[in-house]
Amino acid sequence: MKQLFLLITLLFPLAAQSADVKFVTESYPPFNFREGEDYKGASVEQVRLLMQDADLQYTMEMMPWARALFLAENHEMHCVFTTVHNKERHARFKWVEPLLRSRTVLIRKVGSAANPQTLDEAKAFKVGTQRDDFTQTILEENGFPRIDLATDLELTLKKLLTGRIDLMPISEKYFDKLKREGTPIESTVVLAEDIYSIACNPSVPDELIGRMQKGLEKVIADGTQARLFEKYGLASDEQQ
Repeated sequence: MKQLFLLITLLFPLAAQSADVKFVTESYPPFNFREGEDYKGASVEQVRLLMQDADLQYTMEMMPWARALFLAENHEMHCVFTTVHNKERHARFKWVEPLLRSRTVLIRKVGSAANPQTLDEAKAFKVGTQRDDFTQTILEENGFPRIDLATDLELTLKKLLTGRIDLMPISEKYFDKLKREGTPIESTVVLAEDIYSIACNPSVPDELIGRMQKGLEKVIADGTQARLFEKYGLASDEQQ
C-alpha cells in the first residue's frame, strides 16, 4: 500500500506538468482574429511559436473578452491573451511577456465634435469600450461618468463610426493600422502606456511558465516578433 501511495504521489505532479494549456482569447485584429476556420494574428502566431519551442501541448479558443478573462482567472490550466499587465491584474495571474508594447489612445470619428485635448476634457463625452477590458478599469479609475460597454471591439468601433459613442480607447498600433486602411478615425489623447501579455491561471506550474517565457524571449531575440508586427501592419517598438 505504501508503494502504491508513493507511486500516486509521484505521478500526480507529472500529470499536472503534461496537462494541455488551454489558451482563450478574443477577436481583436490584428493581434487575434478568426479567418475562416483558422486563428490568425500577431499574438496568435507568437503563442504558437513559443509553445512549439517549449514543446507543450495546448488548445486555443476565441470568445467574448469577459468570458475569456473569467476562464483564465477561475479555471485551471487556462491562459488568456492579448492581456494588458496592470496593477489590478498583477497578483491574479502568472505572466508571460511581452507579446507587445504599446500605448492606448482615445480615438474619435473624423469630423466628430468630440475633440478633447486632455483626459479631463474627454470626460465630457460618451466613451465606449469592451466589458471587463482593462480600459474599463482605467476609465472608471479616472472618473469617466459615461461609459458604454460592448461585448467586443468590433461592436465598439461600429458604435463609434455610427455616432452612438463619442470616443473609444484602442491600441496605438491598431489605430495606425486602421488609419492606413482608410478607417475615418483620429487620435485625441493618450489614455495609458501598456505591456500586452499572456495571463495564466495560478495553477499553471512555474516550470511551464518558465518554458513559455523562454520560448517568447527567443521569438523576440531572433527578430520574429518584429517580422510578425510588419506582417500584420503594426509598427515595431523600434519604429515608434
